[in-house]
Amino acid sequence: MALIVQKYGGTSVGDVDRIKNVARRVKETYDAGNQVVVVVSARSGVTNELIARAKALNANPDEREMDMLLAVGEQETIALTAIALHALGVPAVSRTGSQAGILTDPAHTRARITSISGGDLKKQLELGKVVILAGFQGHSADGNITTLGRGGSDLSAIAIASALNADLCQILTDVDGVYTADPRIVPDAKKLEAISYEEMLELASSGSKVMQNRAVEFAQKYNVVFEVRSSFNNNPGTIVKEEVASMEDVVVSGVALDKNQAKIVVSDLPDRPGTAAKLFEALGNGGVSVDMIVQNLGRDGKANMTFTVQRDDVYRAEKAVTASFPDEAAGKLFEVSEIAKVSVVGVGMRSHSGVAAKLFAALGQGGVNIQLVSTSEIKISVGIDPKDAEKATRMVHAAFGLGV
Repeated sequence: MALIVQKYGGTSVGDVDRIKNVARRVKETYDAGNQVVVVVSARSGVTNELIARAKALNANPDEREMDMLLAVGEQETIALTAIALHALGVPAVSRTGSQAGILTDPAHTRARITSISGGDLKKQLELGKVVILAGFQGHSADGNITTLGRGGSDLSAIAIASALNADLCQILTDVDGVYTADPRIVPDAKKLEAISYEEMLELASSGSKVMQNRAVEFAQKYNVVFEVRSSFNNNPGTIVKEEVASMEDVVVSGVALDKNQAKIVVSDLPDRPGTAAKLFEALGNGGVSVDMIVQNLGRDGKANMTFTVQRDDVYRAEKAVTASFPDEAAGKLFEVSEIAKVSVVGVGMRSHSGVAAKLFAALGQGGVNIQLVSTSEIKISVGIDPKDAEKATRMVHAAFGLGV
């Protein structure tokens, strides 16, 4: 008997027929003699619909109330999935994140997990039941419902697999695995048999929609090996695990595109030591994650700072900046424009030179202008005009010979 955690995304439970399909897959796993925990997302489109309703009432809704609202999506799905399993004769019980003992910090809409007690999940499994767990949510020490941010159901699945010492964790979604690029943008993208945590983390943080980056970070920290595979067929997926020596033979493993970025220019900041620290401390305290950063040369005692954030964080960023620099806020302090980020990722970049040159040459030959650049040991990202984003992704993918 194995303990298996399966996570099903929003498209996999998008309607009644798809929930029935999930129930049949879970039954197969259960009938094979396994204990099964099923983590589900809200049905596809439900979260966006709830956000739209809230913003129709208030452009900047209270974050605590948003967590109360958004948690409804997953709670609908766990009940429907349990009901579908009952119809197949499978004993099943639904549990919210709070009932599973997922304790978080109090940062509403972007909470971080602090501990997991598991609640009565082990008891229910020992009673022979399938446990259906609401992803994306937990509760803070003061008893409030919290949510884990976009893609948080991935994190719920990895975290509960770690807490229960599961034998297998499967992330089931609408794609067959992790590809060298988004197949909807790059038709000849190739599925990877395996990928390292580091590469998967860089791809996720660079815009790949396969996994939430915090989920991959958690898996790496607690060494949770998991498989990304389709919920619509039985094809083998992509194994995400620790790096092995053979992975370094491949210089670039994939290309990611993130269109959900905003470029922010903070103008006329005092050009003196400590200003950058004050700016980014304010953004950090405001819960804003910053990606690419460029500081322009100072003139006349003033300097500009350019950086990128997720579009959803623009309001939070502006609020933090204007509060920290009240004397400058009356001027043209805060400018926002759209930007897209294209990234190449690969552990082989540590030991191979010329990656940046090849990337920049491919973009230059395609007439794509680079606005910003950031690098890590295994990633190079460029900020470009959104209108060039998909074309650039295809060009870079081809330049590194990643197609099938």
